[in-house]
Amino acid sequence: MSAVVKTNAMRILDSAGIEYKVHEYPHEKNEAVDGLRVAQLLDEDPVYVYKTLVTRGASDPSRNFYVFCIPVAEELDLKAAARAVGEKSVEMLHVKELLGITGYIRGGCSPVGMKKQFPTTFHEDVILLDRIMVSGGKIGTQIETDPEALMSLIGAKYEDIIFAK
Repeated sequence: MSAVVKTNAMRILDSAGIEYKVHEYPHEKNEAVDGLRVAQLLDEDPVYVYKTLVTRGASDPSRNFYVFCIPVAEELDLKAAARAVGEKSVEMLHVKELLGITGYIRGGCSPVGMKKQFPTTFHEDVILLDRIMVSGGKIGTQIETDPEALMSLIGAKYEDIIFAK
């Protein structure tokens, strides 16, 4: 197996002394892979695999950006997300804007190493887990790490931000 090329997210974790494992999965060049498919390709329970979603506050003059991390099998509740960050509402960032704002492309967006560290909220179930997987900063790469260490590094909080089943 070839050596893993370090991403910005990995370098930041290295600098902070946070342990992590890199997991790679097959993909087409620059083609995002659905989060559930990522979990399947890695033979991983989707409960441990988190997707990173970027939103914008919809109220003027805010227009602030917010990051939400939720299990790949779940759907972000935009109203709960807005409450979690003190906004009247939030809207998903259009995929065309993602690279310019975060430095990441769709399918490779990590909560670690964005151009700017935006307020980040994980779904509250993260506190029940001893490990999670998030994007490693490029398509085809996941980082497995301790959720508490990750959240502390990026100053994240946790709230109930998904639709109830």
